[in-house]
Amino acid sequence: MDDAAALHRFVEDHRRLFVLTGAGCSTASGIPDYRDADGAWKRTPPVTWQAFMRDPATRRRYWARSLLGWPMLAQARPNAAHTALAALEHAGRVHCLLTQNVDRLHQRAGSTRVIDLHGRIDRLRCTGCHAESSRADFQQRLRQRNPRWSRREAAMAPDGDADLDGADFTDFDVPDCPRCGGLLKPDVVFFGENVPQQRVDTAMQALAESDALLVVGSSLMVWSGYRFARAAADAGLPIAAINLGRTRADPLLCLKVEQPCDAALARLVAQTSITVSL
Repeated sequence: MDDAAALHRFVEDHRRLFVLTGAGCSTASGIPDYRDADGAWKRTPPVTWQAFMRDPATRRRYWARSLLGWPMLAQARPNAAHTALAALEHAGRVHCLLTQNVDRLHQRAGSTRVIDLHGRIDRLRCTGCHAESSRADFQQRLRQRNPRWSRREAAMAPDGDADLDGADFTDFDVPDCPRCGGLLKPDVVFFGENVPQQRVDTAMQALAESDALLVVGSSLMVWSGYRFARAAADAGLPIAAINLGRTRADPLLCLKVEQPCDAALARLVAQTSITVSL
């Protein structure tokens, strides 16, 4: 049985899928991923929560890069992987979609049963008063405070970041919370930061209610995602993965499809006679 047929059989045999997606699901939308085929970092690891919170220089560097990277992320559109997963949900095949991505492309494609494990990059949260605000509005404040930086060009990096190697960020001006003057942070879970426990509990409950786990575009090298594969295995749930390269859960898989996510899922939807009309 070839990979396409095996994936089709997996979905047909398990009608309540728990789907876990990662960066590989969004690469066809033009958003770079973090890791290579062996699961190693392709670039310098992302900023940690500890460095962002304690070091003003780190925050200046982060927001300068984000100023240039955000427009490219904001313009990204769902690809065939996102629309296929939305179609599977609308056909009653997806019980829960847990995504490690922060780009909200699943929601734009029409998925509704989504848990944003690592938060959402289109929203800010004040670490002082906890007020929420729009990342798009903050972009205008960044531009107004830093007109010289706005004219720079940079290559896109993962999650709205941009490559600005060797730049001097000393003069970059980072706005504070307009409500309390506190420190503003993207409403995402940084490396070194814990995923809110209620979010984990909600996802684990959905996994317990599911028939199988389908991993899409994730190496699962980070514990926050891998723990769901470990929990599925412990519960005796079958696990399949669509991913180019090694995953941390390879020993737990009953099926692995090493193809681009968009191609594999588009073929799956065609085979299951589900109409993509979103």
